[in-house]
This record gives sequence, C-alpha cells and structure tokens, in this order.
Amino acid sequence: MKAFKIIIMILAISVALYEQVSEEKNIYIMIVAIVVFMFGMMQLSAKTPSKNNDKEE
Repeated sequence: MKAFKIIIMILAISVALYEQVSEEKNIYIMIVAIVVFMFGMMQLSAKTPSKNNDKEE
C-alpha cells in the first residue's frame, strides 16, 4: 500500500509540473495534483514516529 501511495504521489507531482510548463495552464488540474500530493504526504508522514517521544517519558 505504501508503494501505491508513492506512485500516486509521483504521478500527481508529474502532472502538476507538466501543467506548469505547458502553454495553456489549467489551474484546476494543478490544484487537484497538489492536493493529492499533500494528502499522500500526510498519510505517509503520519506513521513516522516523533522525535519528542523520549522527552515526554
């Protein structure tokens, strides 16, 4: 599942970059691609442990 999320994120950022360099920029496609990328980053980083875990104990 993690690999699937990474692939979707790479596709989303690729679409956003493609839209950025194209002649006719579609802002809605760029917004959707960035939202998908940020949602994927949120999902992947939610499983990363905090550095402050040891300090609280």
